[in-house]
Amino acid sequence: MSLSKRDQQVIWHPYTQMQTAKAPLAIERGEGAYLISDDGTRYLDGISSWWVNIHGHAHPYIAEKVNEQLHKLEHVIFAGFTHEPAVRLAERLIEILPGRPSKVFYSDNGSTAVEVALKMALQYWSNQGESHRNRIIAFKGAYHGDTFGAMSISDRNAFTKPFWPWLFEVEFVDVPIDGNESAFIEQIQLSLSKGNIAAFVFEPLLLGTAGMLMYGAKVLDEALSLCKAAGVICIADEVFTGFGRTGKLFASHYLEHAPDIYCLSKGLTGGTMALGATVCNQQIFDAFLSDDKLRMFFHGHSFTANPVACAAANASLDLLLTPERMADIERISQHHQQFAAKLSEYGHAQNVRCLGTVLAFECKDVDQRNYFSNLRDYIYQFFLDRQLILRPLGNTVYVLTPYCITNEQLEVIYGAIEALLKDLNQQ
Repeated sequence: MSLSKRDQQVIWHPYTQMQTAKAPLAIERGEGAYLISDDGTRYLDGISSWWVNIHGHAHPYIAEKVNEQLHKLEHVIFAGFTHEPAVRLAERLIEILPGRPSKVFYSDNGSTAVEVALKMALQYWSNQGESHRNRIIAFKGAYHGDTFGAMSISDRNAFTKPFWPWLFEVEFVDVPIDGNESAFIEQIQLSLSKGNIAAFVFEPLLLGTAGMLMYGAKVLDEALSLCKAAGVICIADEVFTGFGRTGKLFASHYLEHAPDIYCLSKGLTGGTMALGATVCNQQIFDAFLSDDKLRMFFHGHSFTANPVACAAANASLDLLLTPERMADIERISQHHQQFAAKLSEYGHAQNVRCLGTVLAFECKDVDQRNYFSNLRDYIYQFFLDRQLILRPLGNTVYVLTPYCITNEQLEVIYGAIEALLKDLNQQ
């Protein structure tokens, strides 16, 4: 029996209607920018395998470091114990994040990194005796994860609808695009005037799941300035935007005002293992220091700061911080910009945009963004038939490759996109 058939008998896949879904594609191994199926077909990975893989699949250096760690220490409880990979990783994250934050709290994925940040912010005000500051500002259209706190600050859409009765209320504000920057700032001011805001949570400059929506640093800085003046905790969800995706190490490097808390995952380990980190400044940390044990931070995971995952993250940082890798990020960014100019010639490619290593556009109608668009299935299969993995968000097509991708491989992706647009033009 094939692997796909065996899978269908025992596996429940994420974000998949299992009754109508096709059999999953069985991947046997990875090699650089390619995923290789069990029949030997090589698929060019144009989405970094759900946005996590930044150095290419099965990178030998990361594999070597993970192997070394497995022979030293695979796990240890992180309450009352520590280990070198976790300490070294924390030191390095603090060094490279904007504003030089002070403390790293480990978890196991992006959703929980956000969940930790929310709990930090809310308990911060509780510990200060200001429990009335319990409201969160977040973007309409945002996606921060699938745990209940993360869902609460995410868009009220089909993803969260079954759980709406159990989600806490949030002050949602418009994403500052399409000329509504002034309205966005007014919404921030109105929310702050209520005096009960605990935190502002945002995906800096780029909302991924919302359809690769891109907005400017200047207007975000203005909002952060207002929030900081009101004492509101500013939380940057850099789960997706971190580790070079936007052209800088972190999207927050485009800002003048440093966030108080960062949420990290995805590219943190180069896509090798599950790991999350919530990084905060000294002011946040100090609010939990007390002789009263009831003021400590009540959160933890069995796999907090897993040594093997931390070793993978350190290896990924070793690669990321080299001049060669930073040059790769710049090279990809420039190629995307050049192709974006060419894409504008096609009528079916609308709202073409780039930010760092991310290229995106809408097919046919920019006003018809819909995650469940029927066009999405056609586009996805069109690329898959050409041994290319591009997984559109509704009618939004985006390119998000590992940094090891070559110029020739980029041209393969661009060629397939042009073929799609010509195909749509003939329909």
